[in-house]
Amino acid sequence: MDIKRTVLWVIFALSVVMLFDNWQRANGHSSLFFPGAEVSTPAATGGSATSANDLPQAANGAATGSAPGNAPATAAAQKVRINTDVYEADISTQGGTLSFLALNKWPDADEADKHVVLFDNTPSHQYYARTGLIGGDYPNHNDIFTMVPGPTTLEGDSLTVKFESPVKGGLQLVRTYTFHRGSYVIDVSNTIVNKTDAPIKPTLYMELVRDGREISGAKFSHTFTGPTVYSSEDKFQKITFSDIDKDKAKYAKQSSDGWIGMVQHYFATAWIPKEGVPRDNYIGKLDNGLYRVGVKEPLASIPAGGTQTVDARLFAGPQEEHMLEQIAPGLELTKDYGYFTILAKPLFWLLSKLHGLIGNWGWAIIAVTVIIKLVFFPLSAASYKSMARMKEITPRMQALRERYKGDPQKMNQALMELYKTEKVNPFGGCIPIVIQIPVFIALYWVLLSSVEMRGAPWLGWIHDLSTQDPYYILPVLMAVSMFIQTKLNPTPPDPMQAKMMMFMPLIFSVMFLFLPSGLVLYYVVNNTLSIAQQWSINRMLGQKKEKKAA
Repeated sequence: MDIKRTVLWVIFALSVVMLFDNWQRANGHSSLFFPGAEVSTPAATGGSATSANDLPQAANGAATGSAPGNAPATAAAQKVRINTDVYEADISTQGGTLSFLALNKWPDADEADKHVVLFDNTPSHQYYARTGLIGGDYPNHNDIFTMVPGPTTLEGDSLTVKFESPVKGGLQLVRTYTFHRGSYVIDVSNTIVNKTDAPIKPTLYMELVRDGREISGAKFSHTFTGPTVYSSEDKFQKITFSDIDKDKAKYAKQSSDGWIGMVQHYFATAWIPKEGVPRDNYIGKLDNGLYRVGVKEPLASIPAGGTQTVDARLFAGPQEEHMLEQIAPGLELTKDYGYFTILAKPLFWLLSKLHGLIGNWGWAIIAVTVIIKLVFFPLSAASYKSMARMKEITPRMQALRERYKGDPQKMNQALMELYKTEKVNPFGGCIPIVIQIPVFIALYWVLLSSVEMRGAPWLGWIHDLSTQDPYYILPVLMAVSMFIQTKLNPTPPDPMQAKMMMFMPLIFSVMFLFLPSGLVLYYVVNNTLSIAQQWSINRMLGQKKEKKAA
């Protein structure tokens, strides 16, 4: 088999498979490279048909109207505007629900004068964080709460906002939100007050509710949007909206640790209950088309006139890996590398360290590319030497193919004898490349998934490494570099294959037109270094050949 044809087809097939694998993972399916890597399937799993049927169905109404069957409550609801250094938020008195939340430090990708919005309550996008009680006719997210008078703007290090529900079924629910300066974690405390003369044992639920609109990355680089469940036993699980629609959602139904969340490209939200407390996880779809993921936490019996407080944390912010690791175990997995985490995490660590030294993510990408190239230098050198040797004997291979074109068996025997005589391994140039593939895929996911690249400039015309090159300069440079590499490699004996190889740079350039410029920058630098290494090896072998002939 011709080495050049093998190498280029391996690279082309890999790129196509990576893009399809990207789509697979974005839709919550297992990776093609490591099936089952993303979503574990524990024994206690199943569909979601009955997992949330004891919860209130009515959702918070959009700005233009109310949820089905809930018009009076919605009409009376008010919004309390909260301002902190990292958030601009609305808490609706209907259920004391977080119905709007914008991230002050993250500009919107399309409108620079606006910010990234997670929770929202508009006709085009609905997304909430809410809690309530079940087990009887108790206060829930459909009831109108009353705000306890107090400040709504962060002045010191923390801001506390409190809401009280009406008394229903003998219980009153008092919810307290505590916002902290510089933090994307909100402390949420629910105090249940028993106003009766008998003990009551309710269940508290905490859930995230949103529509099925997917927040994706650049073209050809789609990422997952949807519910997630994490526990120490069953690990990180992603559930697609389509699986919920088909009642095929599989996830851990019970746990005593972990969290539930909603994930989208670069950002995530998660309810993080207290560790060591048994809870039931649930996922379902509301009658009005919204999706919900949450936890139900059974409470101890509350004595007559007594109270019980349940503390939890609500994360809503960017998927900054170092920050997520400090908030809760497994929360960093919302930045999903899949099975390549074992390679991707060290690569991101190196990338972030270099950024700390250089101060620019673009130059950090270049530095990481150079370091990876140095690490794999011996393997690459072996590959290029093999290619160079194959290029030398290509005329003799073509002559053998012409001589034995009517007898494939003799042709293969003659070619094997030629390889043996010249001490050439036809797969010698392919194997080193295959060994490097996992590292390249891991770095691909690092650059695609890192919110740190969002809005990060490199130089000149590249103002955002997470978006496509506005002038397509990098994709063109990549196509040129691939064309040069093609010319340096052995030419396939088949004219049709040779033409196909020449079209490969054009095919790749079209694929890379819409990918994030940070990714394309990596490939351009990698190709440039490969050309320099291959040219130097070809030159060195040529000089040896001349000396030998002399």
